[in-house]
Amino acid sequence: MKTMSGNEFRFFLSCDINLPVTFRIERLEGKLPPPKLPGSDGVDTMMNAIDDRKPELYVESTLYIDGAPFGLPMRTRLESRGPSYCWNELITLSTKYRDLTANSQLALTVWDVSCGKSEGVIGGATIHLFNMKKQLKTGKHKLRLWSGKEADGSIHTTTPGKVPKEERGELERLEKLVNKYERGQIQRVDWLDRLAFKSMEKIKERENNKNGSSHIYLVIDFCSFEHRVVFQESGANFLLPSPIASTNELVTVYDPEVGKINPSEHKQLKLARSLNRGIIDRDLKPSSTERKSIQRILKYPPTRALSGDERQLLWKFRFSLMSEKRALTKFLRCVEWSDVQEAKQALELMHKWDTIDMCDALELLSPLFESEEVRAYAVSVLERADDEELQCYLLQLVQALRFERSDKSRLSHFLVQRSLRNIELASFLRWFVAVELHDPAYAKRFYCTYEILEESMLKLGGSVNGDEDGFKLWQSLVRQTELTAQLCSIMRDVRNVRGGTQKKIEKLRHLLSGLLSELTYFDEPIRSPLTPGVLISGIIPSESSIFKSALHPLRLAFRTANGGCCKIIFKKGDDLRQDQLVVQMVSLMDRLLKLENLDLHLTPYRVLATGHDEGMMEFIPSKSLAQILSEHRSITSYLQKWHPDEDGPFGITSTCLETFIKSCAGYSVITYILGIGDRHLDNLLLRDDGRLFHVDFGFILGKDPKPFPPPMKLCKEMVEAMGGAESQYYTRFKSYCCEAYNILRKSSNLILNLFHLMAGSNIPDIASDPEKGILKLQEKFRLDLDDEECIHFFQDLINESVSALFPQMVETIHRWAQYWR
Repeated sequence: MKTMSGNEFRFFLSCDINLPVTFRIERLEGKLPPPKLPGSDGVDTMMNAIDDRKPELYVESTLYIDGAPFGLPMRTRLESRGPSYCWNELITLSTKYRDLTANSQLALTVWDVSCGKSEGVIGGATIHLFNMKKQLKTGKHKLRLWSGKEADGSIHTTTPGKVPKEERGELERLEKLVNKYERGQIQRVDWLDRLAFKSMEKIKERENNKNGSSHIYLVIDFCSFEHRVVFQESGANFLLPSPIASTNELVTVYDPEVGKINPSEHKQLKLARSLNRGIIDRDLKPSSTERKSIQRILKYPPTRALSGDERQLLWKFRFSLMSEKRALTKFLRCVEWSDVQEAKQALELMHKWDTIDMCDALELLSPLFESEEVRAYAVSVLERADDEELQCYLLQLVQALRFERSDKSRLSHFLVQRSLRNIELASFLRWFVAVELHDPAYAKRFYCTYEILEESMLKLGGSVNGDEDGFKLWQSLVRQTELTAQLCSIMRDVRNVRGGTQKKIEKLRHLLSGLLSELTYFDEPIRSPLTPGVLISGIIPSESSIFKSALHPLRLAFRTANGGCCKIIFKKGDDLRQDQLVVQMVSLMDRLLKLENLDLHLTPYRVLATGHDEGMMEFIPSKSLAQILSEHRSITSYLQKWHPDEDGPFGITSTCLETFIKSCAGYSVITYILGIGDRHLDNLLLRDDGRLFHVDFGFILGKDPKPFPPPMKLCKEMVEAMGGAESQYYTRFKSYCCEAYNILRKSSNLILNLFHLMAGSNIPDIASDPEKGILKLQEKFRLDLDDEECIHFFQDLINESVSALFPQMVETIHRWAQYWR
């Protein structure tokens, strides 16, 4: 059920729960009082008696309904292993939750049977099963026992287990928070939680010493349900409000009809949308106020749902909006698809609408649109894209197959048909589909597309794609898989070699030259999986190596058919699908910036996941900033070595410095938008020509293993290489950042739609919570601001992050500076 605010709130009614009341009696906290033994006048006699006996305790629990005992009392086992008496025993009463009243209480008394013939009362306490809001209590509760008293279950109990408000201290406040934490109402942050619990232990120890441990507490744990349980008597009208008190107290009333369709509103909506009104609506024109409202709605990001009034407004003026191509996706969201006549009219209008852009076609392939006709229309728009643009979206279009109604959809046939005309598209489509065969829920669907591609390609004649016929083309793609299987086998053999990296490198070269010499010279050239347009003819053993890291990735040099060389990195044991997505986004953003004549010298190196735990990457000759600073002490010294110019800025050629500044700006904006985390000097690389780029994208969309990540990923050494935060080059850097940010904001809908299509994927940082991830991405675009306001916003963002790297710091800024250490 939903509240009026739109936030989902679900609950169960107690009268519907046909389960016995269950709770767990955990332990006793605090020191037991010294026993009062009859006939022991002297202190020595009493002390001897204490030494001789060991308390044997049990807990008796009785349910009281409206002040009267209900059912038989239940007892725990005897516990004598003190002083920390722990039962951890589950108690199940004969009474069911549906039988409880709002005044149900649990009376708990701790008894000691070690006193001889008569049992001694340690103490008792009572607890209400429902709180003041008539919600069933869940989780752990610490009851203060009334020493020497049996629990009193009357309506006005004399033994309440709750500590009075005036006596509650820091300890009680913290225990309440711990209870919330254990129920999942407080977010878990492992590193912070460990620190918090350590501090709490110290506070607990200090408080106990201060109080002199005069109180004894019994810890019990009520069972939890999937949703909150709200009290309601069986057969009664829903929650009669409590009598209004003279204190103007707010009364909580739960409405079971919140979130349901209002019948009168629904009827009015049907009348307003009746087909007879179509004749009237055809000539309707919006007023100036309505036009402003419509324009505001059309600017909404694709992630934003439309309200009832907004949907009604767009439906009312649907005919006048047909010349506004941006309005189609919003209009199709207004349609009541369960109404056959309304759906039919909407589809007729869709085909008459002004043709939409590629970005909107991608939105129509998202899980929000289930109509096969709408999805087929989106595919017809995509048919206008050239191969280069289609390759930009191919990863997401393969993921969109998950949202189709059938295995052999219009989308799957379209992707196959376009792949038959371009071997690069065919190669990537085959890999993207093959990787998804590991997903049991959709393996059949992806395999179906794989089969269509194979069958279609084998039917191709030799006239298409040059001299190669379909069979040879398909075999060239299959041999890519055979190559990756051989590389996986090599990695296993190399990892098993004892000794350091050098011994593993020797083993690799020995394998390539000896047992696996067929890999040195292939029988026939193979299309490179990373760049299918390039034919590779073998591996060069002397130029192949292994990286010094836990997974021992291979760095392989392949000779190409035209006499050149291409180097790749092959990894096994790492899921590269997230890296593949990020690099695809970098490549797309680079394309969007260049279309606006802004080349920021980015390095969108190629990444291809060839399995759920294997893949390959293009090797870019470069050095990490950590290595550069270790060898050259500064970025400036490194660039001076490769591009010296006595007359240039800082002794570097102006071209090289400009390249460095632009690439820093480009990656600063992109890593901010995509929320790239875990940045350090080992995954920031620099090329000889001054181009900086990022690698290793294990954390995206705001996730970061380090606490307090700064909003902008800029390190001190990068700013120093620009001449410091006061230099003209740093000002130029900020200018490039703001320009790039505003260009990418124009394409925010495209980027959001592409991420929405990834919602069903198995990429870790998206799969964990797709909706939250996409909303975080949307926030980064600041769509509430205009271009000028965004320039000020982004400059402030840079200034805050950079000021964190230099001496004058406040606490938050100090934390951001610690991030790079």
